[in-house]
Amino acid sequence: MNIQQIRNATLTVEYGGQKFLVDPMLSKKGEFDPFLPAERDDRNPIVELPMSVDEVLDGVDAVIITHTHEDHFDQAAKDQLPKDIKMFMQDEQDAKLAKESGFTNVEVMEEEVGIDFNGVELTEVDGRHGYGETAKLMGNVMGIVFEHPDEKTVYLAGDTVWYDKVQENIDTYKPEVILLNGGENQFTEGGPTGPLIMGKEDVYKVYKAAPEADIIVSHMEAVNHWGLSRKELKNFINEKGIESNVLVPDDGESYSF
Repeated sequence: MNIQQIRNATLTVEYGGQKFLVDPMLSKKGEFDPFLPAERDDRNPIVELPMSVDEVLDGVDAVIITHTHEDHFDQAAKDQLPKDIKMFMQDEQDAKLAKESGFTNVEVMEEEVGIDFNGVELTEVDGRHGYGETAKLMGNVMGIVFEHPDEKTVYLAGDTVWYDKVQENIDTYKPEVILLNGGENQFTEGGPTGPLIMGKEDVYKVYKAAPEADIIVSHMEAVNHWGLSRKELKNFINEKGIESNVLVPDDGESYSF
């Protein structure tokens, strides 16, 4: 398999002979409003794509949208993705949004129910986009487990913090590769409180739950409300001595397993 970090939560996963595009944010730098209130008020995305949109879309067989926040499925993606491309979404509400944007091949997933896509089994698993009231405000999110007889099992956690369900997903599926969104994005006082996705301590908890897995940390330094830098995370994993297990890719960087 090959996993490429594109930008923010946007990844490509080449797996079992299929190429999946995850959470496409295809806008040019500064094309949409900042997420506020936050420490920075830069327009989003705050960095450019590391390659052309054509290169991002080249060879893609299906798109996975873990949820429809703008930094995971933006207007540029709605405009530029082929309208007949296979698209997996978490619920009817998200699927309605895609269909209203003209997409014609949308499949709604069901939690813990595997779907066969050209030999690759995809299973939706739960996530929690923050804590308490914040999680309610942020709405539903999903993760995905990829399985294939000739590949290592991959757990893409999506926009979630560490909580009991993440532990349960690891225990159930025993993933050998784990993809985390780890930028500790959050709002400042006056908005929803607390981290919206994993920070460094959450990443460490995932490592302790799956110490043999390769962990790739995505969703970093691309939208204005990020809270954890790549440099800080790398320093932390070096201090913990887990740098061989936890990978922090730059935009455009890829890994093969």
